[in-house]
Amino acid sequence: MNRARTIAVLTLALALTACIAKQGPGAVNPSGPGFLEGLLHGFVFPVAWLVSLFTDDIAVYAVPNNGGWYNFGYFLGICVIGVGARSSKRR
Repeated sequence: MNRARTIAVLTLALALTACIAKQGPGAVNPSGPGFLEGLLHGFVFPVAWLVSLFTDDIAVYAVPNNGGWYNFGYFLGICVIGVGARSSKRR
């Protein structure tokens, strides 16, 4: 019981730290990559991640970007077009 409570408290603390995370002022640039670039970066994420393990020239996320629209495009690129688009087989 004590171990389960410790794990629950640590999990809750970790989840709460995500609530206070925010981008620094230098990370948002209105002329930076926008929605379409975010969509492309999200779509190529699996390949970019693999390459980024072996080289420092490739990143999986563009910083600075134009903020919310880039994030939305990145999310759609990963979930809808990219990795998350795998459908299960129905029988």
